[in-house]
Order: sequence, then structure tokens, then C-alpha cells
Amino acid sequence: MPSASTAATPSAGASPAASVRSGAGAAACTGSDENRDFYASMAAAVDWPVYCPVLPAGWFVQNGQYRLADGGHLEIVYQGPQRAQITLDEGAFCTIPGGCVPPGADVGPAVFGDRDGTLVALDDGSWAVTVERDATLSWLLVLTGLDEASSRSIAANLVIVRG
Repeated sequence: MPSASTAATPSAGASPAASVRSGAGAAACTGSDENRDFYASMAAAVDWPVYCPVLPAGWFVQNGQYRLADGGHLEIVYQGPQRAQITLDEGAFCTIPGGCVPPGADVGPAVFGDRDGTLVALDDGSWAVTVERDATLSWLLVLTGLDEASSRSIAANLVIVRG
């Protein structure tokens, strides 16, 4: 099973411009060429939109994996400054009624790349942004060690690898 590199170099730069989000695909993804290939391979193999984060300097891929069976599932974890972490789950990964969002309270709308999502204040002090939580195909970004504004910004700056 393909997996992302655990030794990716941190990316440089700040938030992407709208033009980067609208068409750069895997080239905009944070991490190494191997990490970008990981996203591109998954996007080429599934019929649903695959997203990746574009993060400021100091973030690197900790681990990642995907499977194509049963509709496909991508999971990737990034480690950031001051032990911050984000976990991105996409595809057919949740079969629990109500979705697989960790316990918490819905805060309101949030942007997930080019999609409308819901921001959740998790009970452990983390944040999550979820899209289509009750659907067969869904997207979930869990952000630990970040404030609300940073969490919203990372979620808004997810780029589509393939739509």
C-alpha cells in the first residue's frame, strides 16, 4: 500500500493565493515530491475530489496512507511548530451514523478548500472542519494545538488535487 514519506522537508511560504488554489493541483501540496505523488496517485484512482493542505514553513508529513477498496480512503498526518498537528481524512472512511467527527460542539460554517463545511470545537480543545459528515464520501480535517483562526485558515487553504 502506498504511503507518504515520514521524513518530508518542511515547506516554505505562506498562505496560497486564490490562483494557486484554483488550479495548481498536487504541485501546491506541502511536503516532498513523494508526498505530492502520493496525493496525485490517489486523485487519479478515485472519482471524488482529493484535497491537500498548503501550509507555512515548519510543517512536515508525519505519515500517510490510502486504500482504494470500498470507495477509497486517504489519511495523512502533518506535524507542525510547537507540536501542532493536523489529520486529514477523505473518502469513504466513516460508516458511523452522524459521522466520525470526534466529540465536540458545532460552532458554525467554515470553508474547506472550495467546499462549505462545519467547524467543530472538539471536547479536547482541538478543532475540526467536516464536510458531508453523514455521507458515504466525506472529508474531515482535525487540527490540534492551533487556535480557531489558524484552524479556519488552514481549512480554507486546502487545494483540490483533482475534482
